[in-house]
Amino acid sequence: MKAVYFLVAILALTSSIASAYDPSPLQDFCVALNDTKNAVFVNGKLCKDPKVVKAEDFFRHVEPGNTSNPLGAQVVGYEARTNWVGLTRHMF
Repeated sequence: MKAVYFLVAILALTSSIASAYDPSPLQDFCVALNDTKNAVFVNGKLCKDPKVVKAEDFFRHVEPGNTSNPLGAQVVGYEARTNWVGLTRHMF
């Protein structure tokens, strides 16, 4: 009888682990677009085709700001072009 309970417990644990996974990385990022020439429609958003995405789409080169203030930081306004599904990044 103990073996049956043990087997049921093991099956319950393995089935819960198997169902806890991240979504497919195929839709993990979406580079936002205004035109529809090289666009795909992903999850209700108009995104750049993954075949034409470049590394430059994921960062913005800016000159270092003036950080000589009491907090030692500067906030720079930036309109995000990338709609990340599962990633948040703070740039300091």
